[in-house]
Amino acid sequence: MPVPRRRHSKSKRDKARTHKLLQAHSPSRCKNCGAARRPHQACPSCGQYNGRSYRTTVTS
Repeated sequence: MPVPRRRHSKSKRDKARTHKLLQAHSPSRCKNCGAARRPHQACPSCGQYNGRSYRTTVTS
């Protein structure tokens, strides 16, 4: 198994990782109610995604 020739400093390691940060997704609008929602997720306010309702209401 290969072994690194020299140890990299913490600074060098962190500089190499600068491009790996996570990007925040831009919110999209719900076609049904117009509320902001995450892409590829059901709408948090009306529960619809791709024209279908995924929110189930429980009545007591």
